[in-house]
Amino acid sequence: MNMVLNILVGVQMLTALAMIGLILVQHGKGADMGAAFGSGSAGSLFGASGSANFLSRTTAVLAAVFFVCTLLLAYFSHARPASGGNSLLERAAIGAPAPAASGAATQIPAPGTPAAPSAGAAASAPAVPASGAGQIPTK
Repeated sequence: MNMVLNILVGVQMLTALAMIGLILVQHGKGADMGAAFGSGSAGSLFGASGSANFLSRTTAVLAAVFFVCTLLLAYFSHARPASGGNSLLERAAIGAPAPAASGAATQIPAPGTPAAPSAGAAASAPAVPASGAGQIPTK
């Protein structure tokens, strides 16, 4: 599956570069009027109007290939099985490591509290963050 995605990305990049080149080579609609009055574009490689058909049809074919590659990339990237929940936050909460055992070395004291906890004080477990909508702060 990964090889197919790499090939599709390569084809999409090549068609995009080819389309950019062909679009930049084409002349606008106003250049035809200049050719009628003896401008230099009449003596081009394809003749007075020969390049319009060739370049526009090639650009249309490349645009169709680019569009198909884009649709296939979107389909294959969405078809991968998701590990965990539906959102990125839920997947991060599932894949997060378990909290370490509470102790003086692992706890970071809040500002204004003593650096070392007293021997008789019970160590409180760190709060587990809520997943999904529970992570959104309220006013």
